[in-house]
Order: sequence, then C-alpha cells, then structure tokens
Amino acid sequence: MSDLLAERLIRDVPDFPKPGILFKDITPVLASYPAMREVIDRIVEYARPMKPDVVVGIESRGFVLGMPVAMALEVGFVPVRKLG
Repeated sequence: MSDLLAERLIRDVPDFPKPGILFKDITPVLASYPAMREVIDRIVEYARPMKPDVVVGIESRGFVLGMPVAMALEVGFVPVRKLG
C-alpha cells in the first residue's frame, strides 16, 4: 500500500471506456483537499528546478492539475485542447 493519500484514492475502472482499458478515476483525489495538495506539491517539487516559463495543461485532467501548479510556480498557464 502506498504512503501517498492520492494513490490510495485513485480508483481502477476495468474495461472503460472499452474492453481492455483500465481507466484511472481520479475523481476521489479531486474531491479531497489533502490529496490534491499532495499531488500539486509533488508536481511543483518536480517542476521547480526546471524553471518553467509556463505550464501547459492538456485537456481535461491537465486543466484541473495544470492551473494550480502554474499558480504555485508563479508562471502562466496555457490550456491545450485535443483535436476534434
């Protein structure tokens, strides 16, 4: 079992959206302030030494996670949409 709250909250959804895919449902993480704080802090800790000018978030999870990371790093945020 992981020491990270976020990892314990992620739910596996087999065969979604189609057979053979194991979807990782992060909704319980998003609903938990301590888990989200943990995730954002870890990403910021990883990214800070790289001194980014901007954080790019690819929809849709990237939007949710990218903005607070950008704010913590005090840089801009650019949302990127998938084609279609």
